[in-house]
Amino acid sequence: MCSPPRSHPDKDIMSLRTDAYIDGQWRSGAKRFPVFNPATQETVAQVPDLGAAEAEEAIAAAHRAFPKWAAKTAKERGQIMRAWFDLMIADLDRLARLISLEGGKPVAEAKGEAMYGASFVEWFAEEAKRAYGRVIPTTTPTRRYVTIKQPIGVCAAVTPWNFPMAMITRKAAPAIAAGCTIVLKPPHQTPLTALALAELAENAGLPPGVFNVVTTEHAAAVGKVMCESPLVRHFSFTGSTEIGKKLGAACVGSTVKKVALELGGNAPLIVFADADLDLAVKGAVMSKFRNAGQTCVCANRILVEDAIYDAFSKKLADAVAKLKVGPGDQEGVDVGPLIDKKAIEKVELMVGEALASGAVALTGGKKHAAGAQFYTPTVLANVTRDMRVNTEEIFGPVAPLIRFNSEDEAVAIANDTPFGLAAYFFTRDVNRAWRVAERIEAGMVSINDGIFSNEVIPFGGWKESGLGREGGSEGLDEYLESKFVNFGGF
Repeated sequence: MCSPPRSHPDKDIMSLRTDAYIDGQWRSGAKRFPVFNPATQETVAQVPDLGAAEAEEAIAAAHRAFPKWAAKTAKERGQIMRAWFDLMIADLDRLARLISLEGGKPVAEAKGEAMYGASFVEWFAEEAKRAYGRVIPTTTPTRRYVTIKQPIGVCAAVTPWNFPMAMITRKAAPAIAAGCTIVLKPPHQTPLTALALAELAENAGLPPGVFNVVTTEHAAAVGKVMCESPLVRHFSFTGSTEIGKKLGAACVGSTVKKVALELGGNAPLIVFADADLDLAVKGAVMSKFRNAGQTCVCANRILVEDAIYDAFSKKLADAVAKLKVGPGDQEGVDVGPLIDKKAIEKVELMVGEALASGAVALTGGKKHAAGAQFYTPTVLANVTRDMRVNTEEIFGPVAPLIRFNSEDEAVAIANDTPFGLAAYFFTRDVNRAWRVAERIEAGMVSINDGIFSNEVIPFGGWKESGLGREGGSEGLDEYLESKFVNFGGF
C-alpha cells in the first residue's frame, strides 16, 4: 500500500506540475499512479496514468502543430529554445533536487545532469542553423543537382529513469530544433522531471503541440501506439536491448518509420601495466560508481594486466571503501540508492553468484544499512569470464576485476560481448592508444578518462547496443530527411 505524500522541506520542488502535458494543456486523468523516493520508498507525488487514447491524442496534436513549427526559420526556433535553456539554467538548483528526489542520485551529481541536459537545448538551438544541404556537380550541362534537409515530421520518444532530464533533452532538443514536433513517454519512476521541462518549455514560448508529455504506467499500450501510428515518422528509445528489439521491429513492421535505439552496454575498462595507476583508479571510480552504477556507459567490468593486478586492486578497493552512501539530499553523499526493489535484488543475486563461484569481495559485497534499496560499493577480485558480472550489465555499484596477460587477450575479452556501446582503457603508450582504440568494437572509446559524455559528441553504440547517434551534428541529422532536387531544362 502506498504511503501518503509527505511534507517535503523543499516546497518549491513540489510546486512543479504533476499533470501530463498534451497540446499545450495540463491534463489529469481518471487514474493516477505514485512516484516514489527510492531512498525512502515514500510517495512524493501522483501523476496521471494515461493510455492509448491519450497517446493518440498527443500524436494528433503534434501532427497539427508540425506544419507551422517546421515553417519557422532555424533562427526563430533557436530563439525560443534559447529562452528554454535560460529558464533551465535559472532553475538549475530546483531541477537538481527534483532529479535527486525521484531518481535517487546525489544532489551534486543531479546538478551535473541538469547542466548536461540543458546543454543539449543550447547546442541544438545553435546547430539547427547549420543543417546544410549541398550542390552536386552535374553529369550533364542541362541539369543542376542539389540536396536540402527537411524535418522528418512527428517524433515519438521513450526515455529511461537513470538520466530523467538528459535523456529527454538529448532527443527532444534536436527534434524540436530541426522543426519536428515530439511526443514523449517518460519512465513511470521519474516523470516529474519531464513535466518540469514541459513547464519551462511552455514558459519559454514553445507553441502547443510541439512538445507533449504522456505519463503512464502502461508503457506497452502507449509504446504500441507510438510504434504503429502512421503519423509518427521517427521513434527513439533508450532502454534495454530486449525491449528495444521489439519496439524497433514494431516500428519497421508497421510503418517503416525511422528508428533510433540506445540500448544496453557491457563496457570494459582496461588498465595496462604502463598506466598511471592513480589516474586509472580515479577514472574507474568516476565511471563505475556514478549514479550508483546505473548508467549504460559505466565500466561494467574492469580488466587489469597481471603485473599490476594486486597493486591496482588494493588502490581501487581503498578508494571505493571511502565512498559515502546515503540519500541523495545528504551532504557529501557519493552513492545513492538503486531505483527499485527489482534492481537491488538483481545486484544481490549477481554478486552472490560470483562469490559462490570463487570471487572475493575486497570491499562491500552486501546491502548497505542506509536503507532497503542501498547497496554497498563493491570491488570483486578473482572474477572469471564466465561469471554473470562479466557477461551481463550489472546496473549497480559493483566493480568486477578480471586478469589479463597481453594486449591481444585484453582486446579479446573486451570484444567478447554482443554489446558495443562504450569502452575505456588506461595507458601511457601513444602507439597502444591508437592501436587499441581502433581494435575495440564500441561506438565510443575513452582513453585515460572515466567520463566523456557531453553535447558535442555523437553518442551511440555498435552491435546490439543500438542504432543511430545522439548529440553532435549527427544528433540533428537523426531528425532530418535529405531530399535530392534535380533542376532540368537549362
